[in-house]
Amino acid sequence: MAGRPTTDPSTEPTASRSSHPDADRHGRFCDVFVVGGGPGGSTVATLLSRKGHDVVLAEKEHHPRFHIGESLLPANLKLFETLGVADEIAEIGIDKWGAEFVSPVHDHVQPYNFGDAWDKSMPKAYEVERAEFDRILFRNAERDGAQTVEGTKVVDIDFHDNARRDEQGNEYYVTVTTEDEDKRRHEWRAAFLVDATGRDTFLANRHGWKRRSRKHNSAAVFGHFRNAKRNPGKEEGNITLFWFDHGWFWFIPLKNGVTSVGMVTWPYHMKSREGRSLEQFLFDNIDTVPELKRRLADATLVRDVQATGNFSYSADRSHGDRFLLVGDAFMFIDPVFSSGVMLAMQSGVFGADAIDTVLREPSQAKKALKAYDRQVRHGPKEFSWFIYRITKPVMRDLFMGPRNIFRVKEALISLLAADIYRGTPIWRSIGILKGIYYITSLGRLRHSLRDWRAHRRKVQPLDQES
Repeated sequence: MAGRPTTDPSTEPTASRSSHPDADRHGRFCDVFVVGGGPGGSTVATLLSRKGHDVVLAEKEHHPRFHIGESLLPANLKLFETLGVADEIAEIGIDKWGAEFVSPVHDHVQPYNFGDAWDKSMPKAYEVERAEFDRILFRNAERDGAQTVEGTKVVDIDFHDNARRDEQGNEYYVTVTTEDEDKRRHEWRAAFLVDATGRDTFLANRHGWKRRSRKHNSAAVFGHFRNAKRNPGKEEGNITLFWFDHGWFWFIPLKNGVTSVGMVTWPYHMKSREGRSLEQFLFDNIDTVPELKRRLADATLVRDVQATGNFSYSADRSHGDRFLLVGDAFMFIDPVFSSGVMLAMQSGVFGADAIDTVLREPSQAKKALKAYDRQVRHGPKEFSWFIYRITKPVMRDLFMGPRNIFRVKEALISLLAADIYRGTPIWRSIGILKGIYYITSLGRLRHSLRDWRAHRRKVQPLDQES
């Protein structure tokens, strides 16, 4: 089998013409080398190890390490059971029974309870500290047989035109060069590579495959607070989304008494920060959202305010003959529906099946990789339709006044729960909901056109603004 990832010579990775002179020349072989020890990488490494493959899982940092994105979805729980970590995740998480939305132009809070979804069997999820969550998944991969390497970054990946053999006769198609914290370089030889580097997007950046979405472009400014006012009782762990004039805020309670609060906004508004610190910029915007300001009146910051670019993007490809991209290494969408961790883990599940087929049944490799591509595009596609419209007044009104005609509310809650892969028959009702959106927009045509033009201006990157 050819070792090239694709048949397009203008964009495919090619073998390096020269090796690294300071690299360890005693190459270490594995069936699969996974770059990145986040949820997607740990999931694919665990499942491939269980299938009997020799897997190396490399992480550039050391677990536990800080990461944003604490809110999980009910569909995650089935994945935890599959991986055998359900009890560990439950121990670190606070129960999340649903989500609620707060609008500046409506006089009520609109809850969505996962137990009201089409399928009632997934009534809750968790909010978790990602440092502990990612550590659990990473160590689980280790327990299941993956060789884990931390404090090691990948500096080069070479794909070979044809299969090569090492001194022991192992057939490999990829050479990976890593660098440890002492600046020592080592070579690894693998039959297959998984890019799970998250928003570092190692392969997509290196080979020019990364494409910024023209429909969505945002940044997040966030902090962690102690003593924020939460909902009482069972709803304590529910996530709250607050719309405001320049985007939206998240409010995510965590089990340790800390609450994650973040603002997702557009480039034009980030530009208005001017000389203010990130902390002052965040607090100034919190002051414009009365209910959020009330919840944080007695709260104190426990970690410095940070910012990250959350612009949506995708890579031109999800795979090649001897590699695939999982999670955010392939595609990132706005975090408004907390879909990131679930999509990353689910892509790891799909990826493990595809890679197992490539390695065991080469005649079925193209079919397996094509199926993987179809599977990993499905979730982001379904979420994105709503994400690109979530700040539009028409969509906000629909979210704040849901009706269950033709079971559209149940279907929407199922989507919010990420019940999109199991065959639950929600898609007719989702289609009806989209139709309601379009009909309502046509009924407000002048306002809809104005909002559309305004949104196009808002999402322009700063370097394109005058």
